[in-house]
Amino acid sequence: MKYTTASRAGLVACHACSRVQPRVRSKEPQLCTRCGAVLHRRNPDSLMRTWALLIAAAVLYIPANLLPVMHTSSLLGAEDDTIMSGVVYFWTSGDWPLAIIVFVASILVPMLKLTVLALLTITAQRHSTWRPLERTKLYRIVERIGRWSMLDIFVITLTVALVRFKSLAVITAGPGALAFGSVVILTMIASMQFDPRLIWDDVDTGTGDAARANRNTSGPTT
Repeated sequence: MKYTTASRAGLVACHACSRVQPRVRSKEPQLCTRCGAVLHRRNPDSLMRTWALLIAAAVLYIPANLLPVMHTSSLLGAEDDTIMSGVVYFWTSGDWPLAIIVFVASILVPMLKLTVLALLTITAQRHSTWRPLERTKLYRIVERIGRWSMLDIFVITLTVALVRFKSLAVITAGPGALAFGSVVILTMIASMQFDPRLIWDDVDTGTGDAARANRNTSGPTT
């Protein structure tokens, strides 16, 4: 299947105002005719920035799940709760719908975001032509569901407000909440830094890994 891309048509989009205009090849930087911003064919250092943010998010993902996200102090004593212990508590107390929601939003979604963004970055870095349409859809899904990963932080904030209002106990956010919030923010910025147009750069140009594999296995021609 043949795809027509803006790059092959000689067009470039402004990163500031999104105006699409013809690309001018010159030694001087091309400026947008609408807002005057410098035009780039692709986001500068997109893959490098995405990798840096993903690595930082992956490192913080470990303490986000191991450290307590909530510290409760009451007349009965003190207790620390992690994300997984909260899921187990909701499940054993019969609130299994809430347990499933917290598990999916706070554990499964961040892990899938890290995996999908790493897959997209690796394939773009290798100039892969494997399923570009499906990879583009994956990127759009990651962008849309990213904000729902903050659900666990919202639950902690709401619980703290309710408990302090009723004066039953003292609940404070633990270090795990800070690490988890950092993971969510870093993955959201990483998805913003990744340029999905890189997925289509090598489609039908004969420079992708599939084309190289075909040339290596085809052998000499006479």
